[in-house]
Amino acid sequence: MNFDYSPKVQQMQARLLAFFDAHIYPNERRFFEEVEANRRAGNAWLPTRLIEELKPLARQAGLWNLFLPRSSRAPEGLSNLEYAPLCEIMGRVSWAAEVFNCSAPDTGNMETLERYGDEGHKTRWLEPLLRGEIRSAFLMTEPAVASSDATNIECRIERDGDAYLINGTKWWSSGAGDPRCAIYVLMGKSNPEAGRHEQQSMVLVPADTPGVSVKRPLNVFGYDDAPHGHMEVQLKNVRVPLGNILLGEGCGFEIAQGRLGPGRIHHCMRSIGAAERALELMCERAIARSAFGKTLAQQTVTQERIAEARCMIEQARLLTLKAAYMMDTVGNKVAKAEIAMIKIVAPNMALQVIDWAIQVYGAMGVCDDTPLAMMWAHQRTLRLADGPDEVHRNSLAKLELARHMQLPSSTVQMPITRGS
Repeated sequence: MNFDYSPKVQQMQARLLAFFDAHIYPNERRFFEEVEANRRAGNAWLPTRLIEELKPLARQAGLWNLFLPRSSRAPEGLSNLEYAPLCEIMGRVSWAAEVFNCSAPDTGNMETLERYGDEGHKTRWLEPLLRGEIRSAFLMTEPAVASSDATNIECRIERDGDAYLINGTKWWSSGAGDPRCAIYVLMGKSNPEAGRHEQQSMVLVPADTPGVSVKRPLNVFGYDDAPHGHMEVQLKNVRVPLGNILLGEGCGFEIAQGRLGPGRIHHCMRSIGAAERALELMCERAIARSAFGKTLAQQTVTQERIAEARCMIEQARLLTLKAAYMMDTVGNKVAKAEIAMIKIVAPNMALQVIDWAIQVYGAMGVCDDTPLAMMWAHQRTLRLADGPDEVHRNSLAKLELARHMQLPSSTVQMPITRGS
């Protein structure tokens, strides 16, 4: 495995870092001021003028749709390994990825449409998503069941003549409050009598379909994450054409597994970027702040934490690059152990680094004068999003045990005892 960044990627890194210096970092406060102004005016979910102004600049800089590999509709798309260092940079600021049309859940939904949609789906939904003209939401999680086990899902998808009839409630539907959100990718139960992993299907539900209603936004540790947001959505006797099914009835679980792999690694790439930003902030604060007669940077406890943070970030980055390399070379299914590992490691690593940074900032670290509090809330949420830690650990342990169970018995060595 060679993780050296190609000259092409190095050039794109330089362009992206320059874009951040020129347009992202100077506008961090403006973004939240716009959101707050929209909130006071009665609608926090309106798109910000800032991001809409920056999107054309990102396209001009060749920093658009970088996430989607092997698509004729997005020739600028990179491999997972090439995208990793760029996605990491985007993770340094919570709202930045949308500027480059590389933000969740649109990225996962676009990959789903590219891999599992027919030409009609791609023309109607994928192409405007790739142009950044509309947004989307992914409706999988439900309030009434433990959705970490996707086979629990109760939302019903039933044939009714030439249409599917959908009834159920979804929540944590990120982006569903955005007025530009035009399409939902919904997972529901189409055949309760089928095998455990063949009961589910995925359908495309236009957001303006009668019977669809956004009930409320859900806060994350006090943050409403406007204008993106996470919504509870009710579907009551919603009818969509039979042609809106993805891949076929009973293929929902298969699609979910295919969709979540890239989504998980993108989250982890951004987690590494968040951790890098936190470490930078921690070092800057430690150098500038004094207590008990010396700077915080001279305190051994601070030095230990900075050193440990650097080790943890590098370890997580290498593991993420390995997973990206395997996804590119042997496919998501073969790389499932590596994907599980990074989903466990990266958010926990970022949480620890951000926590140490907050500690160096003291009271300032828990208010909104720095991005650290919001960064911590986002990373804590990632320990649940796209599967909680416990599910990934269980899956990883089963894979490891299965590998050892296939070894011949002669590899099991009895302990060597030394005579007296």
